[in-house]
Amino acid sequence: MRRAALFDLDGVVVDSSQFHYESWVKLGEEVGFVMTHDFFLKTFGQRNDTIIRQLVPNATEEQIAEWGARKEELYREVARNRLVPLPGSVDLIFGLKELGFKLAIASSTPRINIAFAIEQLKLGNFFDDFVGAEDVKHGKPSPEVFLKAAEKVGVSPEKCVVFEDAVVGVIAAKRGGMKCVAVTTTNLRTVLEDAGADLVVDSLAEVTPNQIASLLEVRSW
Repeated sequence: MRRAALFDLDGVVVDSSQFHYESWVKLGEEVGFVMTHDFFLKTFGQRNDTIIRQLVPNATEEQIAEWGARKEELYREVARNRLVPLPGSVDLIFGLKELGFKLAIASSTPRINIAFAIEQLKLGNFFDDFVGAEDVKHGKPSPEVFLKAAEKVGVSPEKCVVFEDAVVGVIAAKRGGMKCVAVTTTNLRTVLEDAGADLVVDSLAEVTPNQIASLLEVRSW
């Protein structure tokens, strides 16, 4: 039986939110907008173009593309040699791989950042594929990123479990017909429950690979 675990990256596998916030602040200082921490938390998990359009409504498409690329460049500068896996994430990845799960990263972040994080954490041998911002036309809460990841690893949506921390990610997973485990790294438990998560945990250390396998056997009505 083919099964897959689809991991959002930031806030799920890796502790990177502070570095993303720092890079947004630096970008704002360069181009002339202010990124508050509240706004950062509200938009965490959204694509850069979506965030920039909210910050600078009159930005041109050329500016949006240039600023988005610059933000990620700043992120990699800030985060290099500082990335730390979130508790339980690496053990769960290892365990699911041993159970025969297909594993993929499905994230709103650019592919270069996904490759950067996987290299920094030395997880390259465990993921079968990944889908990033460039691979989809519609960001979360559209389910496109998860459906594309499921397609890439050859597993039907009903046999996929998504690991998320963002409300838009939880909504996207459920719209895609997948189970969703949400982690409270960037949102309150009640908010993630209201978004439709099947299971909410404070840390991936709280769940075992066998529990994840069992979650797929629970029917959604």
